Amino acid sequence: MKREFSIVVMLCLSFPSWAAQKYAASGLVLNVDRSHQAIVISCDAIPGFMEAMTMSYPVRDAKILDLAGLQPGVKIDFTAVADKDHSYAENIRIRPFVSLEPDPIQARRLKIVENILSKPSPGDGALPVGQPVPDFTLTDQQHQQITLSKLSGKVVAVTFIYTRCPFPDYCYRLSNNFGRLQKRFRQQMGRDLVLLSVVIDPAHDQPEALAEYAHNWKADIAGWHFLTGPMPEIQQVCRRFDMDFYPDEALYVHSFHTALIDRQGRLAANLEGNDFTSAQLGDLVQTVLDRSK
Repeated sequence: MKREFSIVVMLCLSFPSWAAQKYAASGLVLNVDRSHQAIVISCDAIPGFMEAMTMSYPVRDAKILDLAGLQPGVKIDFTAVADKDHSYAENIRIRPFVSLEPDPIQARRLKIVENILSKPSPGDGALPVGQPVPDFTLTDQQHQQITLSKLSGKVVAVTFIYTRCPFPDYCYRLSNNFGRLQKRFRQQMGRDLVLLSVVIDPAHDQPEALAEYAHNWKADIAGWHFLTGPMPEIQQVCRRFDMDFYPDEALYVHSFHTALIDRQGRLAANLEGNDFTSAQLGDLVQTVLDRSK
């Protein structure tokens, strides 16, 4: 974080007047540090002020840190304030998630169908951040059984796809995010970081199809597993992460979730949608890796 702090200091000292400079800003929350009354953000670029980078901002109003839903993995809009000696964040607002479904009616149908058909067992609903993730076992592209509990001690990233998805902003983007994680954390793949792409179309996406898909993404078999299994087990895993889907003719209507599980097996973050960059996802992964050593 030294680089980020030094940049802030230089920027602040470069202002020709004592007047505070205010900028409309946004970013992905990496950590909410209530003990130091600060928030760590993977910030989007602010034209004319700074490039995209990770910043730790003090928050002068401690009540803001108790804002409902303010946790790692959410996108926020805020005001970045910099004066001669200090910088801080104010007016923090959680950005509401906007469904990426091509047809809003389909998105509403998804929830209606899910509520009608799904009868989860007690304790089988979506997990809150900080809770242990229940164990599961699924089969990867190499016909290997992958059990979550056996990945203890590693940070695990989970997302949900199906290989026939035709939309570039949907499953392709989610897989591309993981491809960039694999490149960024090449030396830690399989040792400190494991990627799990869980399929939502297991009838079609069996290991052979997944092996071809993995090959197209140049997936490291030691650290990136494409997982399939019986539909009831897939549905149970999906419910843990608030992931909804249902078949619609030849395609699947589905929501978008990317989750991070820390080394102790607890849910560290659950990102909804894909209104974040692969770099911001990487910054969040780095934060979880560093925090849980």
